[in-house]
Amino acid sequence: MLRARDAMDRAYAQPLDVPALARIAHVSEAHFTRTFRAVFGETPHRYLQRRRVERAMFLLRETDRSVTDICFEVGFGSPGTFSRTFRDIVGRPPRTYRKEAVAAAVPTCFAMAWTRPSD
Repeated sequence: MLRARDAMDRAYAQPLDVPALARIAHVSEAHFTRTFRAVFGETPHRYLQRRRVERAMFLLRETDRSVTDICFEVGFGSPGTFSRTFRDIVGRPPRTYRKEAVAAAVPTCFAMAWTRPSD
């Protein structure tokens, strides 16, 4: 399970599916999905979405790139899906998040823990 999670952390912007992740973990697809959820508390798909949204949050705070560019860079296939998923996880749309977020001069570990979205 850790191998698959590490693969998602490394390649979050790449198209990853359950069969590929199950092969990385050396288990069947059904067993992978059940075990991943039991171990990490969320489905593989939701974990990958959250990782993508975390990266998008950083890019929205730290860059002036367009929301659409950020959407595709972090691995979403459409701006609509990105905005809906971002709002579901963070609680507000990407543009609103960007307006309200202030890049503070604090250690990265604190900023990541403080801004980590929770379901």
